[in-house]
Amino acid sequence: MNANKQVSLSEITSGILRAVPDAPAFVAGVRSMLNAGPDKKMSIGLLLEKQARRHPASPALKFEDKVWSYAGFNGWVNRIAALYQQMGVGEGDVVAIMSENRPAMLACTAAAVKLGAIAGMINYNQRDEVLVHSLGLIKPKIMVVGQESVAALDDTEYSPLQNQTLRYLWLGEDPEQCPLGYEELETQTRMLPSVNPETTGTILSKQACFYIFTSGTTGMPKASVMSHGRWLKGGAGMGLLTARMSHEDTIYVPLPLYHNNALTVSWGSALASGACVALTKKFSVSRFWDEVRQHDATAFCYIGELCRYLLNQAPSPQDRQHKVRVVIGNGLRPEIWMEFKERFGIERVCEFYGASECNLAFVNSFDVDCTAGFCPLPFAVVECDPETEQPVRGDDGRMRRVATGGVGLLITKINRLAPFDGYTDASASEKKLLRNVFKDGDTWFNTGDLVRDQGFKHIQFVDRLGDTFRWKGENVATTEVEAAFKHVDQIEQAVVYGVQVPNADGRAGMAAITLHGSVEEFDGKSLAQTLMSSLPAYAVPLFVRVRDEHEITGTFKNRKVELKKEGFDPELSADPVFMLDPKAEAYVPLTPDHFQQIQRGEIRL
Repeated sequence: MNANKQVSLSEITSGILRAVPDAPAFVAGVRSMLNAGPDKKMSIGLLLEKQARRHPASPALKFEDKVWSYAGFNGWVNRIAALYQQMGVGEGDVVAIMSENRPAMLACTAAAVKLGAIAGMINYNQRDEVLVHSLGLIKPKIMVVGQESVAALDDTEYSPLQNQTLRYLWLGEDPEQCPLGYEELETQTRMLPSVNPETTGTILSKQACFYIFTSGTTGMPKASVMSHGRWLKGGAGMGLLTARMSHEDTIYVPLPLYHNNALTVSWGSALASGACVALTKKFSVSRFWDEVRQHDATAFCYIGELCRYLLNQAPSPQDRQHKVRVVIGNGLRPEIWMEFKERFGIERVCEFYGASECNLAFVNSFDVDCTAGFCPLPFAVVECDPETEQPVRGDDGRMRRVATGGVGLLITKINRLAPFDGYTDASASEKKLLRNVFKDGDTWFNTGDLVRDQGFKHIQFVDRLGDTFRWKGENVATTEVEAAFKHVDQIEQAVVYGVQVPNADGRAGMAAITLHGSVEEFDGKSLAQTLMSSLPAYAVPLFVRVRDEHEITGTFKNRKVELKKEGFDPELSADPVFMLDPKAEAYVPLTPDHFQQIQRGEIRL
């Protein structure tokens, strides 16, 4: 399929005709999106209570061999909300959630937003300074911690033995294993009332419900603000308007709930339609289809990397032995789009585009192949300087749109219908805004992404700009990785960037380093061991280039454009290049033979 595709009117017309049988869901989606005004009393908790009344016996949640009905799940959430209230949690307070996917995690999240509190969704891969930074941004009143995350928290000032101001709830398998300083959730909630809290009915659509962490385009993680209204519109837009789900559907969610695809797109779609969410702890390519079949899933959520992992498995007669008819997600690359649909018998791909902090989203509402979707609200694809990674302004000071079919920077207009909720950090929010773009006084959000204008208000994602790249389904901030190099004695300076590798989505991490003058030889083993112990696996650079000095711009910024172009090819580099050997826990010399093996897919990264 052509990666440079433009959308035609005939494709849109065909998609509309195919959607006619699902018109009731389509209409319900439109109605829900239009009704989510900022000052209306609409919230996630009210929607959960509505579905519990409408479909009390229908499954709301599946996990392993357990099933919770909507009435049962809502009652559980209410008991946790009652515990939160006993702990002093109220409107505007923050409950930090740091856990692998498990039913109690989703229940704890829902309980927080029922009270008008904000659930801070912490990436459980975060460690050390990054974790402390993230918790410092959201200032939680309560920590909800999965048993697998206790050790990471113990290494910080947020350990319950060091911090006496917070309350800590523990989510684990065996209550007797609850660590010192924690309160075990089930023990604390078993005898509490299951009635709906009165506070839920007072929450306004414009109030915050989640802090979802994003690395944005630069710097350490930032906490983007998600409002009830935006979350509800996202669920209705994807679950009803696009995927056209019903209470008879089950969506399988293999992505972590701190990820917007899981929390907003998947759970939001299920709650909007009364469908069921089937959770798994972590994505496993070997268990994926077995779990899809186990839960009778009719849909699942994805990121592009997940689809490629599934395609890389050997074909099996069971590839089409499932009930999935629609998939929801983003990042499915055009070059594997049709192969994925045909091999696994997927009827519709509901691709979307939308960052956690972005004020609008694109959705593939018309079932067009190889597109990130359609958005009726104002946006523009403008010319961008690849050197500075900034939008280009003409002599008149205005930005210039690219022609249909062209690639440029995606910017989205901020207005009453598409407000920008921003980050917890006001200065970080301001940096994302572009002013006087096409006329005096207008304000636009800078997505930091390159897209193709496909026509008919559709776009196709092309690449990410700035100091963030995507690898293994996670956004990696280069500054976060560069900070880890500061703890390595032999390194004087490190510049981190993403490089393209064949047969893989996103970009792999690469670091160009200079050694301290007293260091005679690069120690690849020591560096690898330090980085592997201090960074999540997906953030550890796969390649290292050892340089005598770094080139800088006139404003004293490191030049990354040439480094990205040269990539990890040792023939293009005047410097020695090393590759990560995970088994040896060392960086080893990357030879031309190694490079060719990577190109041919014989070495998997």
